[in-house]
Amino acid sequence: MADFDSIDSSLEGRLLFAVPKKGRLNQAALNLLEGADIQFRRENRLDIALVKNLPIALIFLPAADIPTFVGEGQVDLGITGWDQVQEHDAGVRALYRARRVSGEITPEEEVVQNGRGSGCETVLDLGFGGCKLQVQVPQNGVYNSPKDLIGKNIGTSFVHLARKYFASLELEVDAAKTQTGDQLAGFTSKLRTKIIELSGSVEAACALGVADGIVDLVESGETMKAAGLKPIDTVVESSAILIKSRKPSNPELVELIAQRIRGVITAQKYVLCQYNIRRTTLADASKIAPGKRAPTVTTLDEEGWVAVSVMVEKKKLAPIMDELSKIGAHDILVLDIKNSRD
Repeated sequence: MADFDSIDSSLEGRLLFAVPKKGRLNQAALNLLEGADIQFRRENRLDIALVKNLPIALIFLPAADIPTFVGEGQVDLGITGWDQVQEHDAGVRALYRARRVSGEITPEEEVVQNGRGSGCETVLDLGFGGCKLQVQVPQNGVYNSPKDLIGKNIGTSFVHLARKYFASLELEVDAAKTQTGDQLAGFTSKLRTKIIELSGSVEAACALGVADGIVDLVESGETMKAAGLKPIDTVVESSAILIKSRKPSNPELVELIAQRIRGVITAQKYVLCQYNIRRTTLADASKIAPGKRAPTVTTLDEEGWVAVSVMVEKKKLAPIMDELSKIGAHDILVLDIKNSRD
């Protein structure tokens, strides 16, 4: 982690914006910043870059650390995965629970602290980096249900979410045993499943005999298949998100950045479709392509005809053009959108 006490005074007055320094979210995050006209140059792979056209400093951090810095208010904004925010939140709650068990805080104080959460607020979903945090086991093994792994060894880098997941699973199993009379004692607070923290190559843990199952991020699933694993449950579904501190140093600038990023996301998702059509058919055309809010309609210099401009989702473009052609639309053009504002 970075030592913010030693950051140069040139950062004074600048909003601190954390960006993944490497990994699966890095390049997409940089592309997003470029689209939002956040201009910077990262010298010699340094972990700090000053933005040229806005009072912002980019701080390059591991994605897993970003929720901590944002949650503690050391950084104002950050791009990371929803899975990382959930892991951080589970860790914060585990800390308060341990402090309550040790008598350091009361149960009432634990409730208050948990109510405050991790200190991170989600600003918006960025629409990339989709993945799932899944429970995976050997394809040809004896485990087919998550409950089969209770009391076994689980390898993961998401230790807090894994503990929370298996604690809930154990509680469910213990409750069922109590109801059927199989267990006379009450629930145990000690986790029977052993969570083994791994920092990398988690998918190899089962083959190497370190773990019976794993909890790890899965994108396409090809890596897990190659490692001889199969999914048996999903703990969290995730994508990249923009998060902010509860008390950012410059709320107006935070909102400006959020607006710009929203514009970039919209531009990536939509194209502008333009066509000419008879006014009598305009209502039918608007049902086919209603746009984000409504089509823009302009009268043509030919009686009974109008020109229409409408935003269309890229993934729906081809069938929409087909349908417009069927009802008599002509001169259909598609233009890319570089940026936008709501």
